Amino acid sequence: MRGNKLKLWTLFALFLIGGLYILGTAAYAMVVKVDYWTKVKDKFTHDSIVIPAKRGDILSSDGKIMVTTVPAYYIMLDFVVIDKDSAQRAAAQQWRDSALARDIDSISTGLAHIFPEKSAEWFKARILEGKRRGSHAWRLYPGRLVTYEEFLKCKKLPLLRESFARGGFHFENKTQRKKLYGSLAWRTLGDLYSDSDAAKSGLEWCYDTLLRGKNGYSHKSKVRNKWLQFVDEEPVDGHDLVSTIDVRMQDITEKALLDKLSEPELSQTTEKAVAILMEVATGDIKALVSLTRTSSGFREIQNDAINALWEPGSTFKTGSMMVAMEDGYITPTTRMDCERGVYNMHGRMMRDHNWRHGGYKELTVTEILGQSSNIGVSKIIDKYYHDNPEKYVEGLYKVGVGIKYDLTMGADPKVRMPIREGRHYQNWSPTTLAWMSIGYEVQLTPLNTLTFYNAIANNGKMVRPRFATTEMDKGKVVREFPVEVIKEQICSKQTLTNIQTILEKVVSEGLGRKAGNKKFKVSGKTGTAQVAENGSYAAHKYMVTFCGYFPSEAPKYSCIVCIYKRGLPASGGGQCGPVFSKISQQVMYEGAGRGQDASLVSDSTSVFVPQVACGNMGETRRLLSMMEVPWQEEGRDAWGSVEMDSSTHELKITGCEVETNTVPNVVGMGARDAVYALQDAGLTVRVEGTGRVRKQSLAAGTESARGKTIVINLK
Repeated sequence: MRGNKLKLWTLFALFLIGGLYILGTAAYAMVVKVDYWTKVKDKFTHDSIVIPAKRGDILSSDGKIMVTTVPAYYIMLDFVVIDKDSAQRAAAQQWRDSALARDIDSISTGLAHIFPEKSAEWFKARILEGKRRGSHAWRLYPGRLVTYEEFLKCKKLPLLRESFARGGFHFENKTQRKKLYGSLAWRTLGDLYSDSDAAKSGLEWCYDTLLRGKNGYSHKSKVRNKWLQFVDEEPVDGHDLVSTIDVRMQDITEKALLDKLSEPELSQTTEKAVAILMEVATGDIKALVSLTRTSSGFREIQNDAINALWEPGSTFKTGSMMVAMEDGYITPTTRMDCERGVYNMHGRMMRDHNWRHGGYKELTVTEILGQSSNIGVSKIIDKYYHDNPEKYVEGLYKVGVGIKYDLTMGADPKVRMPIREGRHYQNWSPTTLAWMSIGYEVQLTPLNTLTFYNAIANNGKMVRPRFATTEMDKGKVVREFPVEVIKEQICSKQTLTNIQTILEKVVSEGLGRKAGNKKFKVSGKTGTAQVAENGSYAAHKYMVTFCGYFPSEAPKYSCIVCIYKRGLPASGGGQCGPVFSKISQQVMYEGAGRGQDASLVSDSTSVFVPQVACGNMGETRRLLSMMEVPWQEEGRDAWGSVEMDSSTHELKITGCEVETNTVPNVVGMGARDAVYALQDAGLTVRVEGTGRVRKQSLAAGTESARGKTIVINLK
């Protein structure tokens, strides 16, 4: 019995001693030998290597890809062979040198064919320079990322077709952010800094965290004398962003503005121009254009639509009259003496635009806004608020003018509150109130002004402008960005009704006639303001504007058009109104053509005609011309007939071919039009290169399957 106990105690003592030895050895290795193990780690493991996450796509409101990330490469050539075996190294180097000497002309010519912007002589000189320097990673085309297709073409050239170990041709993998619709909505979508994934502007910047994702990491370790790469943390790709931009509406808005700027009256005098289209109920920005004159024409350089603080001029008068109505001082029929076009306002001369012709004399409030009388508006506001300007500014804030919207991008409005010191004001003069009432001495962005008019269209509910609706991950909704209400009601129901009636008359009877059209009613307000420079108003620079909504009876969209120009003539109604009219008509026509209620584009005196795709083209031209509606001519192999149904006032089209879902022919188109046409056919588009479409991977006319990928090559 005692012998067994002794054996057990002996085994226990041995285990205890062994355990203590192991713990001691481990502690010694961790504490005393830490430097040794650090050196071992440094010897067999390289630093972490970043595995970049794929940046998410930016999509249009209907799911078309507008911005995406595509693979791109820097192509390089290694002129020096590395091999431990000196004999093998010398043999490989001799082969590489002789192959390069033999094929350099063929390589240079081939590269020039792939990249025609550079000559064969340029590529040859570039290769010889790399050879002279003995470079291991000589960029054959520095500063130029090449597409995957271009890379594959390079791999077919002599020497470059060989393996890296034999020929030395290799690449540095990069990604490139690509706007599939070219310059369309360029500044709204935004940019990244060149050769970087850092966001710079637009939606790219506002939603950078969402789009960017999270990079992964790997490391290289030496195992059995070979370097192997191990992934430590997988990258997490960025999420996709569904924007509020509608590609077709953006295109309509941009073209309407550019068409107007091409006219002789504006082509040489316009410095900047802006147009924004907003959906009334949601505040969704469906289109946004900010153009700046450059040496090569008008381009999107900076986003003046949401960042530029300009004095709004006469579009501000609507807010002034709304404040006075809310306080019970005026009604639409209140009359005011507008003098003979000139009035001494506290020592400073106030003029109406027709002052040389004797002015307006007496007008009602409705007529004052309809004719945009400076004297009428300023006399009303000065009469009731001169001794209490705080009440006027507080009234502006109450109706939503001059308040901050807390947008992710864009400047805040500047409508200052008077600061009283005793009986006087430190930031105020006797004329400040009068000139503020007509849109001077305040600063708003075009988006600020549009948001106010959108609230009038939206039955008094002011919604925050929205640029994105949904965050997506691999086609699944992660979160939605809801419609946000800034003010449930900007004014009383009676004031709202009064203002809505007046704004409709501004277009039907007043200075805004050119913003209207024959198919539905439009409401809005003109604006023409001199531009302040160096503390005074320049006599030769003007901001002309039209802001409104359509159709008046059941508003769906609001829109603002601004043109910053030099010299006369300068007219918000005459120069911005036609752009507004063209946008409104085409937007409503396009929408109705896609299945919306025809009544949305038609009042009681107009006839709605859907887009005609086929039929007897002579008859189609005649009918559509008679009714003054847009129409589109498309070729067909067989023709039918078109006739008017006298009871429904709709076109009846018979005998047309049934259109099949086929791949359209986009060769020769620009990137924007090509991508739109292909995505409209249900295809997923991958764009390679820049310029116009030279080739498409799916032949035109073949049957199209939704979701199928087509590659278009641009040159």
